[in-house]
Amino acid sequence: MNFGLFLIESPHRAHVGPSGRHAAPGQGAALTSPEYLGGLARFAEEVGFDFVSFPEHVVLPVDYESRYPYQQYEGGDFKRYPYDETAFPEPVTALTFVAAVTERLELGTSVLILPQRNPVILAKQLATLDALSHGRVSLTVGIGWLREEFAAIGVPWERRGRRADEYIQALRKLWRDEVSTFQGETVSFERIRCLPKPAQPDGPPIIVGGHSLGAARRAGRLGDGFMPLGLGGFGGEDITPLLEAWREAAAAAGREQAATELRMGAAPDLESVQRVAERGATRIHFSFSAPSLDEAKRELERIANEVIERF
Repeated sequence: MNFGLFLIESPHRAHVGPSGRHAAPGQGAALTSPEYLGGLARFAEEVGFDFVSFPEHVVLPVDYESRYPYQQYEGGDFKRYPYDETAFPEPVTALTFVAAVTERLELGTSVLILPQRNPVILAKQLATLDALSHGRVSLTVGIGWLREEFAAIGVPWERRGRRADEYIQALRKLWRDEVSTFQGETVSFERIRCLPKPAQPDGPPIIVGGHSLGAARRAGRLGDGFMPLGLGGFGGEDITPLLEAWREAAAAAGREQAATELRMGAAPDLESVQRVAERGATRIHFSFSAPSLDEAKRELERIANEVIERF
């Protein structure tokens, strides 16, 4: 079992700074503070965590109609995204910084919104980071839920699932082949070299995240693992249909081994971790934020002593 951190700043509406006042957006113990992020990453490595990961939003529109899929009112209506005024460091850049100040931590995304990315440029970025970090990169991808963000970036919302499928295949071609060719509906290239190659011979593992049957099947067909998002770790949701769809899709594609890596989130306590482990999770992450580095270290040490060392 491996344990890691999903790093995100506290929503400013709920964040209280050292003075006791609510912090303004982007203030507080920002993950873009080198002192905070560097100190947190080094200490996490020191006390026994295995990986860190960053979520992704390029922009967060002030006004939107898209429905956040992971948090509901009791009546069934969807809330606004609780982090819609939170600073999101660009994940590849932030992970490069973490790589420079650590030696062992796996460097991950949870999740990178793949259809918003140019896959050829992304392949170059991640191959470079994997080479410089001696093979520590892991990529978890999703297709996104915020239509208005896609519009702001200038990327079509429609057929984003198809783009994600082809981008996963294109990334692997660029990482694995000396001379790469790929012909798809959404990305094509012929006889190109993408150097440097990643340190990992097959390139970074690509985990598919999501809460839908489509995501589970994509993980089975194309992923190196599955990460059910917003499900199973904190409550009593039955994720059996998703896990069955994932494994059935992998078997149908002749990829049974790809359906063994299950990553899930959990609350940082033994009961929650045990519940997730019983569902077959092989890597567990804890959502983590703290208003100061001292408080972050105290909480990391508590989790290490009370959860990681006892599990």
